[in-house]
Amino acid sequence: MADIRDVAQRAGCSIATVSRAINSPHLLRPETLAKVQAAAAELKFRPNALGRQLRGERTGLIGVMLPTLGNPVFADCLEGIEAAIDGTGRRLLLVTTQYDPERERNAIETLLQQRVDGLLLTLADAEHSALIDDLAAEGVACQLVYNDAPERPCVSVDNRAAAAQGVAMLIEAGHRDIVMVTGALHASDRAKRRYLGYGDAMQAAGLTPLPAFEIDFNSGARGERVREWLAQRERDGARPTALFCSNDLLALGVMRALREAGLRVPDDISVLGFDGLAVGELLSPTLATVVQPSVDIGRHAAQRLLAQIDARGGPAGVSGSHDAALGRALILPHEIRRGGTVAPPPGKRG
Repeated sequence: MADIRDVAQRAGCSIATVSRAINSPHLLRPETLAKVQAAAAELKFRPNALGRQLRGERTGLIGVMLPTLGNPVFADCLEGIEAAIDGTGRRLLLVTTQYDPERERNAIETLLQQRVDGLLLTLADAEHSALIDDLAAEGVACQLVYNDAPERPCVSVDNRAAAAQGVAMLIEAGHRDIVMVTGALHASDRAKRRYLGYGDAMQAAGLTPLPAFEIDFNSGARGERVREWLAQRERDGARPTALFCSNDLLALGVMRALREAGLRVPDDISVLGFDGLAVGELLSPTLATVVQPSVDIGRHAAQRLLAQIDARGGPAGVSGSHDAALGRALILPHEIRRGGTVAPPPGKRG
């Protein structure tokens, strides 16, 4: 990785000039500043977090990167984060990425340029993310939120086990033809683990897991897509008796599409969600779902990040010893809400 000396050499100036460009750019002539910035960009240089730490600098800023606030589960998480930092004198910088890996990289870079003390992140695929490896190499204090990655510093539920328990409830109710409805599996490690859990429950019951039905979350025609899919299954004589939706927001959209297709929930088809959104309890019938403690996930992740920053002795830097447990996964308990959207399939009711 390039350092300040490399930038100075590339720009043809002194190290002190590069330092001023980083810390006091207004003191430089525009042409000099432009040369330094161009050299830094070519070398992909970013001011070293450890260097700031050694100077005792902290900004009091916490960077938060979430996929979206359009799904209330992430708003609940943000509530927990805010509760944890309340009274600490710190402030949040929030960005969203719409599950786009390229936007994730750009958003993290933007947050680091703002000299945040640490990062709270939800990534598309944390287990295979080079971003997390890069942050760890640079000594950036970081906690993942929702990502279920055992070898990473994260706070989550066990998505695979939670999904398996939810699908087992459908099987106990008498369902055998169960399909998982999800966004693109490649776009979310949570969805992939939930699909694995679906498969675990099906196989444990001696049933064959079916391919997931994937929907584009950003498409305005997702209701029509669900209706077309159901109509095709009907023509093939393979309409499922239950749908396991990878999140509650998707479950709500699916239920609307079912109503528009003339199907009743749960009389004609059962629906199970995942998240535990409070709005699900206001429906009639109430939404059956796997409940994850979103507020607690955000709160615990923020508390761990603050402890990580304090243990390292500075903003986003590695200095001294810190609790190794903060670098591992914290798995919180989930619950099953047995709502009214799940009933025995037609023909199996007493």
